[in-house]
Amino acid sequence: MEPEIIDLAKCLNKMGAKIEGAGTNIIKITGVEKLKTVSYTVMEDRIEAGTLLCAGAITGGNICLNYKTPEHIIPLINKLEETGCKIDIKKGKIYLQAPKKLKAVDIKTLPYPGFPTDMQSILASVLTLAKGTSVIIENIFENRYRYVAELKKMGAKITIEGKTAIIKGVRKLSGARVKSTDLRGGACLVLAGLSAKGTTVVTNIEYILRGYESIDKKLNTLGAKIIIKEGE
Repeated sequence: MEPEIIDLAKCLNKMGAKIEGAGTNIIKITGVEKLKTVSYTVMEDRIEAGTLLCAGAITGGNICLNYKTPEHIIPLINKLEETGCKIDIKKGKIYLQAPKKLKAVDIKTLPYPGFPTDMQSILASVLTLAKGTSVIIENIFENRYRYVAELKKMGAKITIEGKTAIIKGVRKLSGARVKSTDLRGGACLVLAGLSAKGTTVVTNIEYILRGYESIDKKLNTLGAKIIIKEGE
């Protein structure tokens, strides 16, 4: 039911496929003899957009994001506003201004259009610095808290109880050598490193680069200081 599935079906149908029901819980595909070559523009990446907004939030930033489909990330926008971020959406742009101190929020991951599981770890890194205690309930995938051990190396206070993560906000994170365990977990460590005091080294970055094109350049444009080294 995610928008990426609708986008894929649109592309395939343009190529001559017969796909019905994209965006619902039942998709019907009627086989065809062949597909034709077409030109198609792939939709924006909502998880990358959410990651950049969270980068602004965790660093106390003030950013403008070019993004034309904010309706795809409404659950994240709502949660960021709950943390105290001021968000304005105008003419294909999202403006985020972070507060001096973030507020704790609770999250439950759900199938689209609920809060996306792919944003769970990324917002968790933001909440490590929020005032109060945040609770995350992961309802989609198991073993999605492997990043927690790495965040704790940086000073985060997180307790795991089954599918629930309890995050007690701390005043600051400290730079450390940490390891990506998956794509989104790796991104959450990059964001934590942006806000941490000192230098953070993130290894196993092949996970991150698989899902984020030129993430170092995009974050450096916002004022980050990120260097990618071979073998890290």
